[in-house]
Amino acid sequence: MRVPLLDLKRQYQSIKEEIDSAIARVVQSQYFILGEEVKKFEEEIADYCEAKYGIGVASGTDALLLSLRAIGVGEGENDKVITTPFTFFATAGAIVNAGGKPVFVDIDPETFNINPEELERLLSQDPQLQKQVKAIIPVHLYGQMADLDPIMEVAEKYNIIVIEDAAQAIGAEYKEKKAGSVGDLGCFSFFPSKNLGGYGDGGMVVTNDDKLAEKVKKLRTHGSTKSYHHEMIGYNSRLDALQAAVLSAKLPYLNGWSASRAANARYYTERLKDIDEIIPPKVSDNCKHIYHQYTIKVTSGRRDELKQYLKEKGIGTKIYYPLPLHLQECFKDLGYKEGNFPEAEEASKEVLSLPIFPELTKKELDFVIDCVSEFEKISN
Repeated sequence: MRVPLLDLKRQYQSIKEEIDSAIARVVQSQYFILGEEVKKFEEEIADYCEAKYGIGVASGTDALLLSLRAIGVGEGENDKVITTPFTFFATAGAIVNAGGKPVFVDIDPETFNINPEELERLLSQDPQLQKQVKAIIPVHLYGQMADLDPIMEVAEKYNIIVIEDAAQAIGAEYKEKKAGSVGDLGCFSFFPSKNLGGYGDGGMVVTNDDKLAEKVKKLRTHGSTKSYHHEMIGYNSRLDALQAAVLSAKLPYLNGWSASRAANARYYTERLKDIDEIIPPKVSDNCKHIYHQYTIKVTSGRRDELKQYLKEKGIGTKIYYPLPLHLQECFKDLGYKEGNFPEAEEASKEVLSLPIFPELTKKELDFVIDCVSEFEKISN
């Protein structure tokens, strides 16, 4: 038996008629950039995320970049943005590309999300930093939202904007509030492997702020609202109509897919919880986890051996992420070194994501679980 980490062909076959019809509709219209398809999808996502505005952009990375530019990051010489070192590169890369400087805060070892206590400690001890920080970007890693209440309290205390990096968390909830709706801006990715994935790159910014929504709209079209009249320097970052049509066709199925992922996760957790060296993912109180990834911790120091063993058995796995951002070569000028963020560094040596996509069969789940169990017995 072979169990891939993700199999999008199964998803396509289950909704082939809707997808093919959506694509044909756009091709027949010959309207490919923005337009009614994009407007419709923006309204659907805004409604889904319980936000006032949705602004379609070219990628999740651009959603972050345009949000940062919209709040003025890069306009000052020492603009800083606080985020986690344990996330995909785009989070910090967007900060630098916007003209800011990333400042990292360690993670909670159980949820892998930014630790609000460390955030408060960092800011409370540095009055100069309080003046320089323009934004905090909590990342809702693996499909579970960060602990936002204390983060929002810190942000309000120091008058800092909060941008939710919800690229992996569409449909996730924190105290019955949807991902993207709590901060000043929320950023989503529709990369094909996401829970709601397009057939290419795509992203979305959601917000309840009229002025920020208008700025993001300008920034995505070269800084203009009227053709050939530019009020600011912007980008070419527009969600195209084909992606919007595909994503709109998929959106009605998203909650069902999320429920299937959660069911698969519960089954994994029940079967894996008694294996000594395996720690299943923790679901925080008052959170709805949508399991973009099902990520275990292998505490024996044999994570890479388990990954190789599963590979030999035909099971797809992945490490998200093997090297924290503060130790990446491109960020060495920030001055961080090994040992600065021990929880992120330890997580990078222990995490392993198992197949969790909605179409997995019980037989496939059992095979993965049995192989993990076999590894533990062989290793001991």
